[in-house]
Amino acid sequence: MGSTAKERVFAAAEQISAERRPTVSTVRAAAGVSNADATRYLKEWAEEKQSAGGQVAATPPAILEQAARLAGAVWAEASSLANEHHAAEAELWAREKKELNEELAELVADLDKVTAEKESVVTELTAKIEELERRLTTNIEQLERARSAAQEAMAEAAAAATRTAAAQGRADALQEAHEALLQRITPEQPQSAEEPEA
Repeated sequence: MGSTAKERVFAAAEQISAERRPTVSTVRAAAGVSNADATRYLKEWAEEKQSAGGQVAATPPAILEQAARLAGAVWAEASSLANEHHAAEAELWAREKKELNEELAELVADLDKVTAEKESVVTELTAKIEELERRLTTNIEQLERARSAAQEAMAEAAAAATRTAAAQGRADALQEAHEALLQRITPEQPQSAEEPEA
């Protein structure tokens, strides 16, 4: 049967802690678990480690009774150990805080990068949409102008056809009048008169 996510996280945390402080990212990658599992079980591992390191054995009453004369020395040693432990815990806390701040800074930087990329894409798409809208508006205006010009051309053609028909009618009437006038003014050929008898 395979190991559980918790066991894999604890094993990865132990292995990583030999070199440096394990983080959610490094444990998640090493254990092959989800971000949620890595976060939850790494916290449990750290609490267990802290609890194990923070336990101080209580002095049995029998020893206190038999070694009362050594109580001062024992107390001084215990105080020294406690101070050392406190200093080590403070150092560990400071290191953990620094590493957490670095991890947070990395996450913020990643978020800023993704946000900048998203804004760049949105800006680019917005510019393309605006350009397409401008082109569409220009094309619509050109189409409207073309339609208007076509309507004007058709109207002018119809008017020209009407004028041409009227001019043709006038030309035909003038031609007929001209021919009639020519017939009226052209003299008839005189008949040759017979020579009078001598």
